Amino acid sequence: MLRPPIATVSFIDEYCLLYRSMFEDVRLYECFKWLHLSIMSPLPRKTLPEIAKLNGLKDGQSLHHFLRDAVWDVAQVRAIRLHLIGQQIGTRPISLCIDETGDVKKGETTDYVAKQYIGNLGKTANGIVSVNAYAVALNITYPLLFKIYKPKSRLKASDEYQSKPQLAVQIIHEIQALGFVIERVLADSLYGESEAVIRALEKLNLPYIVAIRSNHGVLMAKGQRVRYNRWRAYDQPLAEHPSERRHIREIIFGHRRTVCYYQITKGSTDNPDKADSWFIMTNLEGNILLSVATQYSLRTWIEYGFKQVKHQLGWHDYRLTDYNSIERWGEIVFSAYLFVSIHADAFRQKLQSHTNKTPQATATPVPFTQHPHWELGTTWKSALNNLRPYWCWGWLEVWLQVFPMPGLKRALHQLIDWMNTFRIALIPLPQAA
Repeated sequence: MLRPPIATVSFIDEYCLLYRSMFEDVRLYECFKWLHLSIMSPLPRKTLPEIAKLNGLKDGQSLHHFLRDAVWDVAQVRAIRLHLIGQQIGTRPISLCIDETGDVKKGETTDYVAKQYIGNLGKTANGIVSVNAYAVALNITYPLLFKIYKPKSRLKASDEYQSKPQLAVQIIHEIQALGFVIERVLADSLYGESEAVIRALEKLNLPYIVAIRSNHGVLMAKGQRVRYNRWRAYDQPLAEHPSERRHIREIIFGHRRTVCYYQITKGSTDNPDKADSWFIMTNLEGNILLSVATQYSLRTWIEYGFKQVKHQLGWHDYRLTDYNSIERWGEIVFSAYLFVSIHADAFRQKLQSHTNKTPQATATPVPFTQHPHWELGTTWKSALNNLRPYWCWGWLEVWLQVFPMPGLKRALHQLIDWMNTFRIALIPLPQAA
């Protein structure tokens, strides 16, 4: 008879149970859970040795085996995660953001590491780059897909070179096929200047707002000219700061087209003609002059947050060198990311329901919210901070083996039992998946 898997924290166990059928060996399933548990922990570096210590393991060999050699299908795990995202978002419209992430890596032993532009640094360095797609629904981010960019200089015999825009086109097609309601696609100038990306978006009839270079070329008939309309002021909302007054104007190349072009000042200014500016292109319809910049700025705000989240979850902390292991690590990080996004959405709904109630009808706060470090915000970071207090036992248990204190151990187990009553309802996965 197969033994049951070692329990961790109830809400982690319940989430990971959705993936249980992917792992025939219970030991592999336990590694899957331990990685989720530790990736969301406050460990400053999510290396396998540190993850092993947190979970009371002798060393990180079993975790390394799980990522490198164990038999399980990363594509099936990804399919379950995407299915969960689809159920979580439902028919709510999403902003689909296409972005790239670069991480510095020393040496050349890691697959597809090369000297290339690293956006995180804003310069060329030795590292590995991935093209990422994530959805934004009601200000909650959901990780969708990532693809590792393979530089020409590091291709293997079986590889076929694909540029970053080509990878982005693949991602867009795959996400479109999943049935999400895409309200707009947002991307920076690398993709905005790509004919392949724009052609794919138009063929799929997807609304888009993309950045373009200041010298972006548009074909015009002989005798036509470029017209710069007058500047219009608008208020740009800023996260955790008062809004700023900025300016925008439309640029018309010869005549009005289905695609519109705009110039936008970067900061607050009284003289937009002399201010630094940036440019966007969009096929959105209607009177969007005063809203299009705010819509696109969602990409900048979310992009920064998305990269910070991946950093906190240990996206680049791996010490793996082969592509398959790196892909598995990235998929588990995305799964942990989804787990916290689900909680962030649940916290948002709970706070909203409490806000809509009258003071007389408001229920007594649950004990968890009485913790002095509990955050009432509805952001992804607040959700992560509220989940993290559950990881203290892993550090204490080792010391209780050195200094046995049965009374303290019983009390801690009682505390864990109470904490295990914490629940956020998850959408059940159909058996067919």
